[in-house]
Amino acid sequence: MPNQPPPQPTLYDRLGGAFSIATVVDDLIDRVMTDARLNANPAVDEAHHKVPPAGFKYHVTEMPLLGGRWPAEIHGALHARLSSTLEHHAREWDAFMDDVQQTLDKFKVPAAEQAEVKAIVQSTYGDIVISKS
Repeated sequence: MPNQPPPQPTLYDRLGGAFSIATVVDDLIDRVMTDARLNANPAVDEAHHKVPPAGFKYHVTEMPLLGGRWPAEIHGALHARLSSTLEHHAREWDAFMDDVQQTLDKFKVPAAEQAEVKAIVQSTYGDIVISKS
């Protein structure tokens, strides 16, 4: 089939593979774990202390390989189930996404890849943020 275009590189490859992704994730998790905007919520602060940062970094590094889904065995352990109002959820999510943006900008991730990474992160919103009725 000589007329077929060559396959496009995956996001994982375009981000530079495991070592480059791990470097970016290392910065992001360090940023998130110390973000006063997030840690102001006691549930988030508690969740940040339940999981060792190295393990969290490992699983976040795997996300591009998994199409943005968390491995089932850590799904519950890694997500802070927030108990504040929906307004607080939005502020905390915005702070988290700001941390993501700062990290992507720091490492000069190209715009197309930033959009894909942010879409993967955004796909976890329902797993991370819950609202109380």
